[in-house]
Amino acid sequence: MMPRAEVLKDIITDLRIATTFVAIFPVRSSKSAADGAIARATWALPVAGLLVGLAGAAAYAIASKLGLTSGPAALLALATTTLITGALHEDGLADAADGLGGGRTRERKLDIMRDSRIGSYGACALVLSFGLRWSALAAIANPWLVTLALASAHAGARAGVPAFMSLVPPARLDGLSASAGAPPGRSVAIAFGIGTLCLAIALGPGKALASLVLLSLAGLILARLAIRQIGGQTGDILGAFEQTGEILILLVAAASLHAGG
Repeated sequence: MMPRAEVLKDIITDLRIATTFVAIFPVRSSKSAADGAIARATWALPVAGLLVGLAGAAAYAIASKLGLTSGPAALLALATTTLITGALHEDGLADAADGLGGGRTRERKLDIMRDSRIGSYGACALVLSFGLRWSALAAIANPWLVTLALASAHAGARAGVPAFMSLVPPARLDGLSASAGAPPGRSVAIAFGIGTLCLAIALGPGKALASLVLLSLAGLILARLAIRQIGGQTGDILGAFEQTGEILILLVAAASLHAGG
């Protein structure tokens, strides 16, 4: 049995690694991708996501205190989360949309995903992503409920990433997804547990279940598309999965609110 100090050290290291894949903060780690550290650290992705969501919620609360209405406040919240993450997941969504939507061969689709330029599919995907998330937050309006929605969305959306990485093989032999490797079952289970707990606390059991069902369906559809078109997942596909999760959870939060839930 490992000493408590060693266990705590490993937890902190995993949190640092997860943070580097969620935020632009210069967090260093003594472990490298080669020894499977990234795959093992994926359990901490929803924890890092929770911090991003809370930062966006803080921006919303400050904007509300300053007298801004829900529309501008929601836009500032999204700007904050996008800035903190360096638009990493938005970039993945755009590249994935361009790649899956364009190109006739597997090789061409992968080349498009690696191209830094944005195409029409990517632009449309970004407009839809920001538009749906903004409208959901603006509809929720109440700063405390926005905090719960953002925290659960950013944690829950990342909770499924380890499972997606584990179940869907990498499309390339190189690249971040391939070098990270498949997360072990323990990391997948912990991430899922943390995400489920965040959803249940923030949205309630019923809405948490609805979110999980929608996330699972979206993951299955995206996995099928990725496997059929490019042979598996890439970092861009993972970014698209995260963005889809955020959108779905925020929409569930907004819809349940107006349904009296």
